[in-house]
Amino acid sequence: MPRPPNIPQRKPTAFKKTATVTVQGNPLAKLFDQGLALHQKGQYQKAKLIYEQILAKDPQHFDALHLLGVVARQTSNPAKAVELIKQAVAINSRNHFAYSNLGNAYRDLEQFDLAVASYSRAIELKPDYAQAYYSRGDALKQLKQLEEAVTSYDLAITHKPDYADAYCNRANTLYELKRLDEALISYKKAIDLGFEFLYGHWLNSIMMLCDWSSLDDQIAELISRIERHERQTTAFTILSVSDSPSVQREAAQIWINARRQEKKLLGVIPKRTKKEKIRLAYYSMDYWNHPVAFLTAELFELHDRNQFEVIAFSYGQPRSDSMRQRLLGAFDQFIDVQHLSDMEIAKLSREMQIDIAIDLAGHTRDSRTGIFSYRAAPIQISYLGYPGTMSASYIDYILADDVLIPPQSVGHYSEKIVYLPSYQVNDRKRAISDKVFTRQELGLPEQGMVYCCFNNNYKILPATFNSWMNILKAVEGSVLFLYADLELTQQNLRKEAINRGVDPKRLIFGKRLMADEYLARYKAADLFLDTLPFNAGTTGSDALWAGLPVLTLLGNTFAGRYAASLLTAIGLPELITKTQAEYEALAIELGKNPEKLAAIKGRLAQNRHTTPLFDTPLFTKHLEAAYTQMMERYWADLPPDHIKIDS
Repeated sequence: MPRPPNIPQRKPTAFKKTATVTVQGNPLAKLFDQGLALHQKGQYQKAKLIYEQILAKDPQHFDALHLLGVVARQTSNPAKAVELIKQAVAINSRNHFAYSNLGNAYRDLEQFDLAVASYSRAIELKPDYAQAYYSRGDALKQLKQLEEAVTSYDLAITHKPDYADAYCNRANTLYELKRLDEALISYKKAIDLGFEFLYGHWLNSIMMLCDWSSLDDQIAELISRIERHERQTTAFTILSVSDSPSVQREAAQIWINARRQEKKLLGVIPKRTKKEKIRLAYYSMDYWNHPVAFLTAELFELHDRNQFEVIAFSYGQPRSDSMRQRLLGAFDQFIDVQHLSDMEIAKLSREMQIDIAIDLAGHTRDSRTGIFSYRAAPIQISYLGYPGTMSASYIDYILADDVLIPPQSVGHYSEKIVYLPSYQVNDRKRAISDKVFTRQELGLPEQGMVYCCFNNNYKILPATFNSWMNILKAVEGSVLFLYADLELTQQNLRKEAINRGVDPKRLIFGKRLMADEYLARYKAADLFLDTLPFNAGTTGSDALWAGLPVLTLLGNTFAGRYAASLLTAIGLPELITKTQAEYEALAIELGKNPEKLAAIKGRLAQNRHTTPLFDTPLFTKHLEAAYTQMMERYWADLPPDHIKIDS
């Protein structure tokens, strides 16, 4: 299940030049300047030795203590940084740089309350200290004190009007507050100030609001910038904008080249000999009540422990919900690595002799692609989280099926492709509430065809909406049941309906529900209408699991063929259309022909338990066969190559 876009964001900088006080003729002054010069060049270990040399002669040397603490943070030891900088501020409590760096170290330790206090002290000492306002805003955001964070970013901008980072993080915070109209202004300001990779997210925010006033031109501009190899968007955002596999690969390649290049600091993994069990590791931030966990939980439980050892690396915030408790028992080892750096996680993976590392996040928000850039395992795979190529040399394989990546598209993937009989794993234990929703309580009319789409709003593009309105106009008494979290989004969609000659009251908006009731609500609808170029993923399988047929339009990319993959796996290929006209015609026919729709629903009910989509044991066997073939190639000193698992 794709997550929201990976929002560009910068953390507080680690190094700030200290306000050094040198005394004329002081023999340590020249030595300190040498250390400072090395420090500013990034030669941390050499600078550290000089600072320690100074402190051996003068234990009360504030500048050496302070910058020794900064070096500790820059070399991934924030606890030592706190210790050293606290000693420094005990000597000189009037240095605002030191308190700012102390706040940065507390932030690294996720002690955000202490970070806020340190930044506030720096601001007391220097009321126009824009960096400290910005950093305090970042810590407040982590504490979910979002309004206070916005205020702190505002103050940073007041004292530094061209502060692109502050505009960006202010916009990110407003986005979380669902004040997207305000966020757009800050995003645009950050873009104008040269902040990279933000244009795509600015455009995604516009699409979340379904503001299509200039959308065609904005999309054309973004694609043009990508084709010029400009750093304009993260990889995820392009999935909902373009149905071109080449454009999607180029966007991912630009992101990888800029932010996630292969790192060889840990060296080559020594060749491993064949052992009794293959060690699998799944890496995710979503081991809680999240769509990724809803899909994968039973897979982890069903893995054959005679052949595989199964390990979780969790880098998300700890949760205490029911899914987390289930997953703790689903793995042979469940390792919380949220406090470790990417390199430390990769190093730990190597020490644990992980054979195959599976990235469940890809290019999505809060992902840790950097883990794999250090090469955590001899074989590294992208699965489920990101429906497209990673464009990363260190991702060896991508899992797919014949529908998702047809032969003509293979060249657009940097990975070798593992063709499974069906792509998406599912959990047969997923509960659907017994609650029976009446049409009245959902705001639906008592009679008439109910079309629905619970895809994210940014997936709704004008071409899709045009089709939906044509369908409503052709099927008398029909309505469209949508999910839109923002009132402004609802207003914009109603306005677009009016522009197309449709009564806006025929758009019905549902509320957010608990997972089991959300599934039960699908039973009140008659047909799910999919989006293009970004199809339904988890929402599509949710609908099918709840017994609701899904009508899709086949695209050219992985994301644009996802629902077709689901329908193929559940034996309903007749719901896959090839053109916009065919999509509209079939939706209208099913809306006017209840007998035909009822027959499809009957087949869906039958196929739900007899076809591959929800046959988790069968999927697990196919996946394990793929893992075994990968390892056999590795043991035979053969490079990764395309693999096809027969059904």
